[in-house]
Amino acid sequence: MTVDPKDWITVAALPDLGAASIKKLWDAGWTPEKLLAVDVIEWQRLGLKQKTINALNGLSQNRNTPTLTRVTEALAWQERFTDAHILPVTHTDYPALLREIYDPPAVLFVRGNLQALNLPQLAIVGSRNASVTGLKQAYDFSSYLSGHGLVITSGLALGIDASAHQGAVDKAEKTVAVFGTGIDKLYPARNRNLAAQILEQNGCWVSEFFPGTPPLTSNFPKRNRIISGMSTGVLVVEAALKSGSLITARMALEQNREVFAIPGALNNPLSKGGHRLIRDGAYLIESAEEIIEQIGQILGVFSNQLNPEHTSDEKALTDDLSPSESLLLNFMGFEVLHIDQISQNSGFSLPELSQLLVALELKGLVAQHAGGYMRL
Repeated sequence: MTVDPKDWITVAALPDLGAASIKKLWDAGWTPEKLLAVDVIEWQRLGLKQKTINALNGLSQNRNTPTLTRVTEALAWQERFTDAHILPVTHTDYPALLREIYDPPAVLFVRGNLQALNLPQLAIVGSRNASVTGLKQAYDFSSYLSGHGLVITSGLALGIDASAHQGAVDKAEKTVAVFGTGIDKLYPARNRNLAAQILEQNGCWVSEFFPGTPPLTSNFPKRNRIISGMSTGVLVVEAALKSGSLITARMALEQNREVFAIPGALNNPLSKGGHRLIRDGAYLIESAEEIIEQIGQILGVFSNQLNPEHTSDEKALTDDLSPSESLLLNFMGFEVLHIDQISQNSGFSLPELSQLLVALELKGLVAQHAGGYMRL
């Protein structure tokens, strides 16, 4: 991180400086701390837009600018809640997969359980005006997949998004809601109770938009790249040919993520988006087990070991462990240990540990209990 994480918040608040531009500057060695310390000549040399330069100049002269107001309000929001966090892209809890995309948000505003951000995630997206069948598919797939170690990520919209989140919270599992508004603006209001349940079940809310940002139409496509960017794969349940869900799927492909689609009735216009994705190379999915099989291959686990009904004895399972999984299992006890204790004992970082624990949990060798994990 920079010396002061407030520098990242300040740069993220600058006008006319998008996430891709901040990433380009950062890659070239222009950390926020360095960018804020130079003068107008350097800002011009870097090709920054005039509104950005004016804002930087105002900050350097300690004027009460709109940029400073946004930063002050963001920090005040963080102080109001014990579970509120502002994560610069360099923070250890920032989602590792999201950091790899072309234009990762410079900062994320988060409420809830930070650990959910670096667990393996599957995005489930689809139409706001979904059919009864589509809503049930989203719920059932989410329920099954969240019960098998995947964090379900979606956009808290009506329809498929809400059903996907509900399927996870009803199983008392973690789910991540990515906002297209400021983190303090629950939208749509109809999903307020669902949003509260997400936090109650150790999930979290995520937004790149500063507190107070209203539900602007232009912000939702930006939100979609975060949904796909944090996830190992994206499942499209129902989508029209022109929909935000297909935008999310295209972004997932650009980010080298897996894309899954459920086929539907030929006379249903909400089937056309999924059918096009399948024609373009998305996986045709008929059961949640198929997703587990594919995601399991990515995570280095085998599909017949993901479902508890199909596990064999421990020796057979441990024969297939990677060196890191074997090492971690040796540090695990048969009593519940908090993830921080396991990290301290094993030497694995929290992001590495989260991935390994999920792999071992899917293999039936460890289990989550209140407050931590234990070896089975």
